[in-house]
Amino acid sequence: MESFLQQLVYGLTLGSIYGLIAIGYTMVFGIIGMVNFAHGDVFMLSCFVALIVFMVLTQMFGITSLALIFVVVMVAAMVLTSLWNWTIERVAYRPLRGSFRLAPLISAIGVSIFLSNFVQVVQGPRNKPLPQSPQIPEDVFHLTANVTISYKQLLIWIATAVVLAVFWYIVQKTPLGRAQRACEQDRKMASLLGIDVDRTISLTFVIAAALAAFAGVLFMTYYNVINFADGFIPGVKAFTAAVLGGIGSLPGAVLGGILIGLIEQMWSHFFSTDYKDVAAFSILAITLIFMPSGLLGRPEVEKV
Repeated sequence: MESFLQQLVYGLTLGSIYGLIAIGYTMVFGIIGMVNFAHGDVFMLSCFVALIVFMVLTQMFGITSLALIFVVVMVAAMVLTSLWNWTIERVAYRPLRGSFRLAPLISAIGVSIFLSNFVQVVQGPRNKPLPQSPQIPEDVFHLTANVTISYKQLLIWIATAVVLAVFWYIVQKTPLGRAQRACEQDRKMASLLGIDVDRTISLTFVIAAALAAFAGVLFMTYYNVINFADGFIPGVKAFTAAVLGGIGSLPGAVLGGILIGLIEQMWSHFFSTDYKDVAAFSILAITLIFMPSGLLGRPEVEKV
């Protein structure tokens, strides 16, 4: 039983990170109907931005306050990654918006390859460890004699819950959220009603990148090492989570991420790490056979 509880803690932590990335997928798809395959690499890019800012603060300026470093790294990563994603949307996606259906998809794959190769060339192919000065605390709570929760895990859980609540409020209660939902329903009609569709879509990409950066900083802090290839697998898992939860649904994205994280962790511990990805994708396939809209997605209604 204790072993199960400990794996539950690990799975919830991993799933929370997947969920934060998945929100970016689901927001972009919900508005323009496009699967942004570069989103995983935007997440990876944010990890490297965070690492560089962390090293500048600690190695060049000698700052030792962890709270100050965390806030500055988080803000810098979110701003710079959002700027990157805004540029990508303007250069690679917007010109193709009226093109044939596969054109943006192909462009997204191209951007994904570009970002991965760019980081590999600039930062090198090896793992980049997080410098341990200043020392990040590894303190833990003991739920039982053999079940522990670290401060990092608590931080990730709380941050995920807060971010989900904030963005749910933005989408449901603010003018930006109403504009996003109007664009999701009918972009032409939204434009006729005075909504700036281009600006709304650009802001959606900015928000998605900020969330990816938020997840990237937590990912780097939790695992203490990053690699240029970290955009692919977490990106695919997060996309799977968005589909499993019901693409277009913010709570569904987080729920899907947590389920994928739990399945992966439980399978790795109780069966084999070799087939953990197979297990996660098998659950996705089974779910979509019986619930094509995902767990919290709305069935698509055909307009007549």
